[in-house]
Amino acid sequence: MHVPTHPASRTAYAGLVARESGRRPILLSCHDCALPQVVPPLRNGVIAACLRCNATLRRSSADPMNIVLALSLGAAVLLAVGSVTVIAVVQAIGQRRPAFLVSGPIALAQSGLWELSVLVVFTTVIAPAVSTGLLLYTMVGLRLGRGFPFLQGAFAWRNRLRPWSMIEVFLVGYFVAYSKLGALVYMQIGAGFFALFGFMILTIATDASLDKQSVWEAIERVAPMVLPPGAAARADTLQPEPISCPTCALACHPSAAAASCPRCSTKLHRRKPDSLARTAAMAMSGLILYAPANTFPVLTVIKLNQGSPSTILSGVWELLGAGQVLLAVIVFLASVAVPVLKLLGLGVMLFVAIRGRSTHLRQLSSLYRVVATIGRWSMIDIFMESILAALVQFGGAATIYPGSGALAFAAVVVFTMFAAESFDPRLMWDKATR
Repeated sequence: MHVPTHPASRTAYAGLVARESGRRPILLSCHDCALPQVVPPLRNGVIAACLRCNATLRRSSADPMNIVLALSLGAAVLLAVGSVTVIAVVQAIGQRRPAFLVSGPIALAQSGLWELSVLVVFTTVIAPAVSTGLLLYTMVGLRLGRGFPFLQGAFAWRNRLRPWSMIEVFLVGYFVAYSKLGALVYMQIGAGFFALFGFMILTIATDASLDKQSVWEAIERVAPMVLPPGAAARADTLQPEPISCPTCALACHPSAAAASCPRCSTKLHRRKPDSLARTAAMAMSGLILYAPANTFPVLTVIKLNQGSPSTILSGVWELLGAGQVLLAVIVFLASVAVPVLKLLGLGVMLFVAIRGRSTHLRQLSSLYRVVATIGRWSMIDIFMESILAALVQFGGAATIYPGSGALAFAAVVVFTMFAAESFDPRLMWDKATR
């Protein structure tokens, strides 16, 4: 359920700029269009959406602290189990080969693709473990009350790392690998897979239950913020737009530009520094690498001493030939369509931010949110290749080698994710309203 917000007046801004409880009106500046709005008190399960671009300003949930604490604790336990137990076992020619969560990165490093190995370790081991641990630390700290150090930094880094935690994407890659192995070897699902699947479910439930503003307000009560000079200035001296903290969404006084957020200490800027230049550079790098990513082989399958390299598209055709239509569609969308759509979307948004237009800005803001969300799913092919390389090493009978195209494709994914992160959608609205 969505509730309407109200445009912020100067009087409302002066009265609300310092801090407010989640059960009273609060001033928030939309991250996507910069419109300051007063969000009314929310009932449990209600979402407050931006009046101008429909971005989610706040999501309220019942008893968010205890629920998130329980979910994050369960997720941490399941991730620990999934990290040390077998996720799959393959059998061929009388041999048995188990695989753990780190087996794929080890196989990639042994094939000379150490850069890809580091990326897979980071997205499947380090980022999930650290982001879950930081959230658990924050919830425990809030439960214990005052005296718990570094709560602001812990919660801020948890939110930054969450998009790079890709266990759910890894599990889809696991199923694609499972389908590909059907004709080569016998594969058995291990206990670690079920633990990781449970971790994924609890993580999704945590994201759905997490009211970030409630957490920040609770942190503020435990570790009170220090307002900079002029933060509570008179209403008639205010500029129309407050500065929104990119980390905790606190609406700060316009004079706080180039200062730090009083709540989480993040550096404040009216807009992301050099946003257009950094986005264009990252998007262009991804575009340049897209050609070798789809031309060079990403995988070589050897069976009975015979085999040939395959590209991303040829892998899609192999799935279709094996009757795996749904998986073929998933791989095509994630590995071919999503990178193209992301690059096109980034190009359109850059053009609008530079040249300006006054129509379809709401749709363009929605496009930005889609681009920022879907990019991580392109890693399905990379995870699938790491699993195959770890499991199928039976000499001339059956062996799978990762190819250089996988490294180029992973670079495309990373560059487009950084490009989406660098882009400031508020620039599109700024250009239109000048």
